[in-house]
Amino acid sequence: MNVLGRITELPELPEPLAPLKEMAYNVWLWWSWTPAAQELYRRINPVLWEACRHNPVKLLLEARPERLADLAADPEYTASVEAVYQSFKAHLASRPKPTTGTVAYFSAEFGFHESLPIYAGGLGILAGDHVKAASNLGVNLVGVGLFYHRGYFHQHLSPEGVQTEYHETLHPEELPLLPVRDAEGQPVKVNVELEGRKVWITAYQVQVATVPVYLMSTDLPENDPADREITAELYNAEPGMRLRQEIVLGIGGVRLLRALGLEPEVWHMNEGHSAFIGLERIRELTEQGLDFDAALESVAASALFTTHTPVPAGHDVFGFEQVAHYLQGWWERLGITRERFLNLAREEREDGAVYSMSVLALRTSRFAGGVSRLHGEVSRKMFHDLWPGLEPEEVPIGHVTNGVHTWTWLAPVLRDLYERYFPEGWMHALSRPEHWATDALPAGELWAARRALREQLIRDVRERLGEQRLRAGEPPARLRAAERALDPGTLTVVFARRFATYKRADLLFHDPERLKAIVNGPYPIQIVFAGKAHPKDEPGKAMIQKIVRLVRELELEDRILVLEDYDIALARTLVFGADLWLNTPRRPMEASGTSGMKSALNGGVNFSVLDGWWAEAYDGQNGWAIGTERAYDSLAAQDAADAASLYDTLEHEILPLFYARDAEGIPTGWLGRVRRSIRTAGAAFSAERMVNEYLKAYYKPAEAHGQVLREGGHARARELAAWKKRMAERWRQVRLEARAPGDLRLNGKPLEVAASVDPAGIDPRYLQLELLLRRGATGPLQRVAFPEPEAHDGRLHYRIRYRPDLPGSYVYGVRLAAQHPDFAQPFEVAFVRWA
Repeated sequence: MNVLGRITELPELPEPLAPLKEMAYNVWLWWSWTPAAQELYRRINPVLWEACRHNPVKLLLEARPERLADLAADPEYTASVEAVYQSFKAHLASRPKPTTGTVAYFSAEFGFHESLPIYAGGLGILAGDHVKAASNLGVNLVGVGLFYHRGYFHQHLSPEGVQTEYHETLHPEELPLLPVRDAEGQPVKVNVELEGRKVWITAYQVQVATVPVYLMSTDLPENDPADREITAELYNAEPGMRLRQEIVLGIGGVRLLRALGLEPEVWHMNEGHSAFIGLERIRELTEQGLDFDAALESVAASALFTTHTPVPAGHDVFGFEQVAHYLQGWWERLGITRERFLNLAREEREDGAVYSMSVLALRTSRFAGGVSRLHGEVSRKMFHDLWPGLEPEEVPIGHVTNGVHTWTWLAPVLRDLYERYFPEGWMHALSRPEHWATDALPAGELWAARRALREQLIRDVRERLGEQRLRAGEPPARLRAAERALDPGTLTVVFARRFATYKRADLLFHDPERLKAIVNGPYPIQIVFAGKAHPKDEPGKAMIQKIVRLVRELELEDRILVLEDYDIALARTLVFGADLWLNTPRRPMEASGTSGMKSALNGGVNFSVLDGWWAEAYDGQNGWAIGTERAYDSLAAQDAADAASLYDTLEHEILPLFYARDAEGIPTGWLGRVRRSIRTAGAAFSAERMVNEYLKAYYKPAEAHGQVLREGGHARARELAAWKKRMAERWRQVRLEARAPGDLRLNGKPLEVAASVDPAGIDPRYLQLELLLRRGATGPLQRVAFPEPEAHDGRLHYRIRYRPDLPGSYVYGVRLAAQHPDFAQPFEVAFVRWA
């Protein structure tokens, strides 16, 4: 056929079933965390429901009209439809009123549901959970991302573990997406300039309960064929294509929101992919008459950057010439030189300077954070060079530890159990620890639920394994073996992660014979692996092959399985049913690790390196730690020590505890860990807690700070920029001298330090002199302000007497800093000098 176009006839549902269509399109995703709503769609056609990857829009498009007519005539079914619909309306009505202005949340990927595969892993799943929790809490948030019409890749594994990739074309009309239209009903379109031509962008809206998310696409006939491919695939490995994607996401995203009449109060960059929003917002203000410095201050005041990556190699960087090529002329628009424009994102590395999207994000925002406490520490050290003169712990990068959307990631059988025994209303106040009353759960019912989830995991794994082996052309004996894979009564361990080498999926095989002895020992154990390696990550692909090969050589294929095409659907099965969740990153390279939170929420017990969230959550009773928090001289030494810890703990603690049963056959000791695991994850690691922390620590302060700098036509931003310019001119002339005793044994007497400052005409109220001390090599930093100075001879004279609270060996120094008193926030420190 000579195809001229594509049409989609939307279903006309019988009147009693009309809410199914509304819930599928306009309130998408609420049904995904509501079991009763999912059951309505499944009952239409259970086989089709699975084939459609649980996509209600596709299901309604494919459902037979006579089946819908039969259901419309079924009083029991129509009553269920009405009950679920009323539940949804009650959900909307119960949302709290927004307490902030609009928050624009930008992310390169969103992991909402398996039927919309525009996510790669943890970053996208976190973004999806953030949006869902914002809806639950009534946050006035709007999401901005890209619609990848070929999505992220699907993974096939050969019998030898060789990964191949393929993409599936996504049709917007078959997904819970609605075209974004203007007041005249026409598709909204904006454009960005690339290489001297306009690239047009349209958008689709995903309505996540109360939160709209706009997904942009360049797949338009008015674009050149190459430009239509910009939004084709998530994380295209070609740097030029990645750069163009990020221009569309950042610059195009701002222009889309403006076209929709939205004026966000806070701009949240979820990773550095969207950092170009800062340039576009600055451009808007310079065209209104502000100079670059004032525009930068105004824009940065209301911007937040969340970094997710604890290693430099994980941050997007580009060559300066490449950036200048695609953003030709932008420096003139901003009223600055080409050199200053490029230096705004300059990062010095061992192999030369690069244009860093994370550096750009940090320099165009006044709020920044990591995604766990440890990751915040790592990030402060990583970006320390951007704040010369500050100690690493003073670097203005905080953290909000990630959380998971409870309603999405809690198994229905456990949701029902918790509902019966937890305090009334527990699901609507998830952050309250007293609501997670796990001691109230009867041991028999809790153990029965955990067994049921393990059995469901085994059924799903057998089905997936059979399909995997059939697709790979394996012999009939192997297909029959898939039907018997795993045992419903055996401790089931899951490792489900992206196959990046630092995650060390192969740590379990560090000593193959030791592993074989444990697996064939007195206590049964079975292990499921799942995960993808990026198409360009050859070491990651090799790790999959290594595991498959070792499993075969050790003759453990009936006890250790490797599943292909890890996605949200498989993740639900695994986090619901795993007894033990294994996580083996090389510390401190795991930023957060939310999959372990999901398993814990369902009564899975974590067995993990003390990294990411587990470094905060582990209390000695809610799971097990692999290794310690110490540093090693070499990676090989760290791997060997961690592997030894893994084997010893698994063999001598975990397995005996799981199989120790009381007279009723219940592992009471194990359930003690299960209860504490649930209680640990339930309140402290929910996405609702996470978003509430963002509101308190970032969204509300950023909104307030931005409003202050915008007042009076950005008068305060102009004032701050002018002050910094004056300070920069005078700071070079400032002189600081300190008179200190050097090395000294105090013997009960205070340390006495004197200092004098030539302020070079700077108002003393802008200056702050401090004594800084650190106990030992790694002790916490102590900052002690000098008393007010005396002024004579054109200089400021300071004196301080200080005695430490604790005995010990200290290092100390004297530091002068300048800061505007009207903008007295730590992230505004711009001028620092040490004596």
